[in-house]
Amino acid sequence: MYTDEYYMQLAIEEAKKAEAIHEVPIGAVIVWQDQIISRAHNLREIEQRAIAHAELLAIDDACKKLGTWRLEDATLYVTLEPCPMCAGAIVLSRVKRVVYGAADPKGGCAGTLMNLLNEERFNHQAQVVSGVLQEECGRLLSDFFRKLREKKKAKKLGESSKK
Repeated sequence: MYTDEYYMQLAIEEAKKAEAIHEVPIGAVIVWQDQIISRAHNLREIEQRAIAHAELLAIDDACKKLGTWRLEDATLYVTLEPCPMCAGAIVLSRVKRVVYGAADPKGGCAGTLMNLLNEERFNHQAQVVSGVLQEECGRLLSDFFRKLREKKKAKKLGESSKK
């Protein structure tokens, strides 16, 4: 049996695939009965679909592979704390455990802004483990956005020097 760190490292590999195609580097892996049944990374920009988050893509693929919408014995590993949309999908698909790396202070719904995954009024709650390989997951995101800001700044400077 592998550790949460092992599976998070695989989610990080997915995040790096996203980064390589200029997507926000977020990756997800779903494990069921000690087997990886799904892997995904963000594809919002490539597909121009708001719902193409790593978690949703991984959940959809896992449901197709298992032939059921119920992922009751599954663990979702994701490099960034799930947003409201993804937290909703996690609850509705009955994912048993969610393990995430970096907290999301602007949109995290697994304990940072709110905790939709443990909301007792819902008919399902997921176990949450936070901060697994947090520094590496966070660094991927902060480096990505820093490079993006630098690129935008350089473009702006280039445009202003042509005037």
